[in-house]
Amino acid sequence: MVQNKNWTTGVRTQIDFENIIDIIKLHISSGSRVFVGSDSFISNKKVCFASTICLHGGNLPSRYFFYKEKENSKKYASLVSRITEETRRAIELAETLYVNYDMSPDDMEVHIDVSPFNANQGTSKFSDMLKGYVNGYGFDCKIKPNAWASQSVADKHSK
Repeated sequence: MVQNKNWTTGVRTQIDFENIIDIIKLHISSGSRVFVGSDSFISNKKVCFASTICLHGGNLPSRYFFYKEKENSKKYASLVSRITEETRRAIELAETLYVNYDMSPDDMEVHIDVSPFNANQGTSKFSDMLKGYVNGYGFDCKIKPNAWASQSVADKHSK
């Protein structure tokens, strides 16, 4: 459950998930949107997954929150398994906000760190499948180069 993770603010202070919810609701009421993303990085036989909640737009300053988890890299030996896990984590986070805290999917966007199908990159062949995975849950989905919550913010903390 994402509520039980060790959440951190963008300025690296610990924060309780319930406090994050209060901040998100305040930001949404001021016109902000919620951008959710995950990324991963492999080192020393571990995969570090970082997941983010980013608040941007509206009348309040932008801010973000993240948590990190390390897992054995053998579980994610293939690129497709790791990229799918990143996407699953982002969906879980968005779904938690929607189901448990009554946030509208219209206020959220899920960002996944995959290249467009025609870009001929390593993750390109998975982009349509993963976009469908996100859209199947009812969330808008952005991929590179517009997936900044995963591609930039989560990436920064997965290293």
